[in-house]
Amino acid sequence: MNETLKQLVKMSLHLGDPVNDYVILGEGNTSALNTDGTFWVKASGHQLPSIDESGFVRVSLERALAILKEDGLSDSEIKSRLMDARVDPETGRWPGPANETRPSTETVFHALALSIDGVNFVGHTHATAVNALMCSSAFPEAFNGRLFPDEIVICGPAPVLVPYTDPGIPLASEIGRRIDQYIETYAERPRVILMQNHGVVALGRTAEQVENIMAMMVKTARVLLGAYSVGGPHFLSQANVDRIHSRPDEAYRRKLLGE
Repeated sequence: MNETLKQLVKMSLHLGDPVNDYVILGEGNTSALNTDGTFWVKASGHQLPSIDESGFVRVSLERALAILKEDGLSDSEIKSRLMDARVDPETGRWPGPANETRPSTETVFHALALSIDGVNFVGHTHATAVNALMCSSAFPEAFNGRLFPDEIVICGPAPVLVPYTDPGIPLASEIGRRIDQYIETYAERPRVILMQNHGVVALGRTAEQVENIMAMMVKTARVLLGAYSVGGPHFLSQANVDRIHSRPDEAYRRKLLGE
């Protein structure tokens, strides 16, 4: 098995482990970048808790990104473009009667994320603890600050916050716009994308980093839920956040943790 695909399968099984409560049934999707201008992405109809190498399809990064440049595509036209973006049509076969190779409907936002320098693995889940806040009236204010040092070390100075947008191409376009804003503001790649009433995305240099980011975001959500039960969150000052994010010892610790 391709080494990148092997790491992607392992990461996906971890994110899909029921113990973590990140996804159930067919929720969530994952991807990983190859060195040849292609990437692996979960095929529709497969489930993260039981996925293996047959649950992924290889897609052209260039062809997937090109879909964003076409305005007014119908749902059937988008499906056709995604099918045309496949590199290995026989992989990731749909487990139903149609027996098709169908990339995830979120393939384009995975392509956008993987086109960011330093992002090689992407994990998207619907973690219950995080969604509890993203489906509440507390969003986005609940995520407008940082609560504790390890959240900053693992998840960065801030998440990318995305208001609810129709999944598929509209969502990918909005994510792309907000990623550009983030990079302009912070001069670095984001590690977390939070999509209102939808889910959380972790962007990592390594599969291990994606796993760490997802776990830390779930802890953050649980801390926030607890904080709201006793009066509300007390965010660190921006000076505190900047100091922790720039400390050399914390940068070294990030590397040890899989960045």
